[in-house]
Amino acid sequence: MEISLRLHPTQRHDKQIEAMNPVQKKFADQRKKLKNLSTRLFNSKTLVLSQTTPYEIIGEYEHAQIRYYASPNKAYQEPLVFVAPLAINMAIYDLYPYRSLIKHFQHSGFDVYLIDWGRLNYAHRHLNFMYFINAAIPHCIEQIRQHSHSEQISLHGWSMAGVFVMLYTAYRQPQIVKNLMVLGSPVDSYASGRIGQLFKRSNQLISRNHKLKQALHQGSIPPHFIHTPGIINALGFKILDPKGWLDSQRQLFLNLHDPQVLHEHATLGSFLNNMIDYPGGINQDMVLNVWLQNPLKNGIIRLKDEHIELKNIRCSLFVGAGQSDQIVTAAAAQPLSQLTSSTDVTFTLIPGGHLGLMSSQKSANEFWPKLTRWLEQRSTKIHKETA
Repeated sequence: MEISLRLHPTQRHDKQIEAMNPVQKKFADQRKKLKNLSTRLFNSKTLVLSQTTPYEIIGEYEHAQIRYYASPNKAYQEPLVFVAPLAINMAIYDLYPYRSLIKHFQHSGFDVYLIDWGRLNYAHRHLNFMYFINAAIPHCIEQIRQHSHSEQISLHGWSMAGVFVMLYTAYRQPQIVKNLMVLGSPVDSYASGRIGQLFKRSNQLISRNHKLKQALHQGSIPPHFIHTPGIINALGFKILDPKGWLDSQRQLFLNLHDPQVLHEHATLGSFLNNMIDYPGGINQDMVLNVWLQNPLKNGIIRLKDEHIELKNIRCSLFVGAGQSDQIVTAAAAQPLSQLTSSTDVTFTLIPGGHLGLMSSQKSANEFWPKLTRWLEQRSTKIHKETA
């Protein structure tokens, strides 16, 4: 009996490549790279892998939504709450199907909630720190507590959101925050490398002019003058870390043959190129207060008529900084560990820069398990009854 053997198309293509002479093979490889580059430049949306983990919207507060990612094997009572920074989209928390911060903690036994601030625009230019730490975050957390049936939560903030959660915890002094995680957030802003020194020198110059100092330090500038659109924020992020951006482009061109590199570059590029507006009120508090005046170095900040002291933080505290972070250096983030009243404080360096500490493969391999162990040791284990 005669048997007909047919090869799958991809097998036939591989056989064809193997049968080529070196010149033909080199030409085919170059053609493949050019095709991949064309896809990356002109059809990059087809390559984006982020935000594939299913979630449920369980609450809202004005423009904000609360995402709920249920753990398939819940092992701890207190949910993990990620408070997102402004300007970014939520992709950074669920960047790749195979490397997702949310999925990692889901499968480590934690119900996960993510506070998504939505797409802020010029209409939101008046929003400031006090709006977030005294209104939006408390309302969202109360909804999370009701939904999770848990009195306490673990709270995580990265970058600007780290400032949000530390000030929320210090100002509201809630017993409901059992564990606080602050990553890549400026406390001693002047210690943040070249950026910090630029702000320090700028403030020294500004202080020579009484009227200018008063206008910048006391929040007299109308919010619409210092509101920044998303496209400016995207450009600014790259300018603040040019080495990281250039290294990313270099890796792409050196690995155009690698589908994973292509997908990851497009996914990260989509995240960086689709940033959201910074309200003018936020720029007043973050840029002209936290960065320019550096009040948090002394453990206190004045916001309008309110004085917030970091010594009011008493819960378990984890402080992290990126080893190669050029935006918020370790020297700028670490002082928080000495400014609170917590008796349980951990500080660690995290592989990667400002973005990489949240998303890099090395951070996922080395840091995520470390943070997970820290959180497990301080969370309430659920003891399931045996039949």
